[in-house]
Amino acid sequence: MRELDKFDLVVIGGGTAGLIASRTAASFGARVALIEDNLLGGDCLWTGCVPSKSLIAAANVAATARSSARLGVRVGDVVVNFAQVMTHVQDAMQEIAPVDSAESLERDNIDVVIGRARFTGPDSVNVNGRELRFHQALIATGAAPALPDIPGIDAVDLLTSETFWDLRTAPEQLVVLGGGALGCEIAQAMARLGTAVTLVQRGPRILPKEDDRASSLIQAALIADGVDVRTNFTAIAVTSTNRLAGTLSLDDGTALTFDRLFVAVGRRPNTAGLDLHSVGVRRDGHGNIVVNSRMRTSNPRIWAAGDVTGLPRFTHTAGVNANLAATNAILGLTRPVDKEAIPRVTFTYPEVGAVGLQSRDAEAGAHRIVTWEHEQVDRAVTEAKTGGYTQLIVNKRGRILGGTVVGPRAGETLGEISLALKNRLTTSSIASTTHAYPTYNDGLWSVAVADVRHRLGSGLVLTATRILRRLRKARLR
Repeated sequence: MRELDKFDLVVIGGGTAGLIASRTAASFGARVALIEDNLLGGDCLWTGCVPSKSLIAAANVAATARSSARLGVRVGDVVVNFAQVMTHVQDAMQEIAPVDSAESLERDNIDVVIGRARFTGPDSVNVNGRELRFHQALIATGAAPALPDIPGIDAVDLLTSETFWDLRTAPEQLVVLGGGALGCEIAQAMARLGTAVTLVQRGPRILPKEDDRASSLIQAALIADGVDVRTNFTAIAVTSTNRLAGTLSLDDGTALTFDRLFVAVGRRPNTAGLDLHSVGVRRDGHGNIVVNSRMRTSNPRIWAAGDVTGLPRFTHTAGVNANLAATNAILGLTRPVDKEAIPRVTFTYPEVGAVGLQSRDAEAGAHRIVTWEHEQVDRAVTEAKTGGYTQLIVNKRGRILGGTVVGPRAGETLGEISLALKNRLTTSSIASTTHAYPTYNDGLWSVAVADVRHRLGSGLVLTATRILRRLRKARLR
């Protein structure tokens, strides 16, 4: 074996988790090889965050133009050139791509190996016939769209998060199967761009992981944008008229006609061909690689991070957990993963941001739910976008345990709540911090002030303030 093919860390997968793990390890002086069998940048750059938010940006502009009359600005007919929209999407990806390129990684002293990896021993992987030896390895192969088991579905060329971005002509009739974050984002964006969209959700409400009220607000927003939202329906069959178009039959006997069918029913981990069993890496019943709190697998030489694990599948968690795994692997630390302060954002209009404990989990007597309506947020009033709220879940002492924000740029406000949750801060910390005015973040400051005032008006705090007030009055006489 050539010395050149021996590495401190071999990283398999060039998406967010793999890129960050590689750069973290290399920054500690480790010799790192990054193996990728497709495009560096992974799901986030090519099929996830970047293209979807670029599409949403175009859709929001179209919607704003149509609704501008309420602010006294009238425009003519809004014309959407879908091919140009998708050019904007592609341009955004290409502009960001150099950050994740092989040249950029090599400047950071990372060896980039293009090809498919397979474990061949306790300390080796094979890539296109080349054997790489490692002291430790990290698996970051991500996940792919899961496909539902519906009779006839194989006869249709489905749209998924991987194939949607190849479109250049907008479908006239789009059926979206799945009412989670991705399904709602694509459904609303395409409706705003002029497509007739029907969204089918098997459960009783869309965005089932979110606060009930948040789900209701987003459903109302989708309907207002023209999306036909069907909840509590199960797809039972697909009939194809050609490889693209057909009908989707539901369990109530109705049939939905579509030009294209978009599937967003979850994701499955990419582990095929790695030969994990040969190196003792255990998977759970869903195929996810099992890791402990330090991101180590059942093989002490091998770590895993990102969507290939059973942890929440977000780009930001992939990055944070990969950084932690690489740090633990190279430096021998035992830092645990944070499973509480994990923010998530659905980029519909309005956005939904949530982190930590939610209202459905709050316990009467132990927790308090504090809500501030955006009708009382001045920035929302000035922009005529008051259909939202900011909510915190706190304990008796005002410590922030979680929160939900529904409104424009909710994801930005969520950062402050996440920081408060991570650092065990109280609403007093937020209320005593000067916030810029007028911003949508004013809702968070206001809800924090409301909780502080509630605590000042009850219990020992109320008694103490009364005593202080009386003493002050006595001194002034």
